[in-house]
Amino acid sequence: MLVSIGSTAGLRAADEELAASMRRAGASVVVAPAHPPRALRTLALTDLSWALAARRAAQAAVVIEARAVVYSTTTAALFWPVPGAIRFDAPSAGNRPGRHGLWQRPMERRRLAQAPLLLPCSDGGLAEAPHGHGRALVVPIPVEPSAPTSARRDVAAITYAANPHKKGLDYVLEAWARARRPGEELIVCGAALRLSADGVRCVGALPPAEYRALLRRARVFVTAPRREDYGIAQLEALADGCQLVTTAAPGPYAALPLARSLDARLVGEDLASALRTALDDPLPDYAERAAAALAPFRREAVDALVAERLLPALLGGG
Repeated sequence: MLVSIGSTAGLRAADEELAASMRRAGASVVVAPAHPPRALRTLALTDLSWALAARRAAQAAVVIEARAVVYSTTTAALFWPVPGAIRFDAPSAGNRPGRHGLWQRPMERRRLAQAPLLLPCSDGGLAEAPHGHGRALVVPIPVEPSAPTSARRDVAAITYAANPHKKGLDYVLEAWARARRPGEELIVCGAALRLSADGVRCVGALPPAEYRALLRRARVFVTAPRREDYGIAQLEALADGCQLVTTAAPGPYAALPLARSLDARLVGEDLASALRTALDDPLPDYAERAAAALAPFRREAVDALVAERLLPALLGGG
């Protein structure tokens, strides 16, 4: 049984991927989705409402004779009715500082210590987990190229800003204003925003196929997150042939070490200079090396990990 909070499109997609991977390995998987609670003003109250929603979802499905339970996110596990494995991109200890995680962090420490298995999405996520936890297995969220890459790259730069503050859109726009040359355009995806800057076009939230089609046309994906728990948008951009220009944001940020290894010139606080480097002096083999670096994130590799290590660990055979 997979208890899914699914509070964002990214979480829902990641849970669907994990369930599908386990099914491809021969397991029977029931997804227990939490019913979305009403919007609340603080992270502490929001986490409380989602944790209770996840408990209700698990209780409703616990009549199913599941041999193993996986809670997707540490929040989903806080009020678990039965112990289970915990899948997470980042713990509350890392992304709920101060009063924002006043009650979550101590409960999370207990749950991570009690869980029979931890399933972080990245090595960085595991590194942020409090000490004293049990067994752990890193299981990445898979990412695939959306289609064969094309030589037609008529969009200078693209960014994803579903949460503009968290994704550092203000910093991206400031850097673009300094770096942009006439005729170059930055496309902003993910949120319906009114932007009146030269060379900037906001297209809002697009269907996944349309968004990935834009990635295949873009030369650069640029981002400046204030914190990055995983970075699936960056990994998708790399998979579709974009160069990744980014700040060295704190957090697990699975795409950051890839970006540094592919072209360290494109990672740093001087985003404007990095943009110009990517647009004016791109490394000729960047896309090919990115494809090779993404091999552990491909669905085939994750399926093998799920079949050979995750299911045996969940079901007591390894």
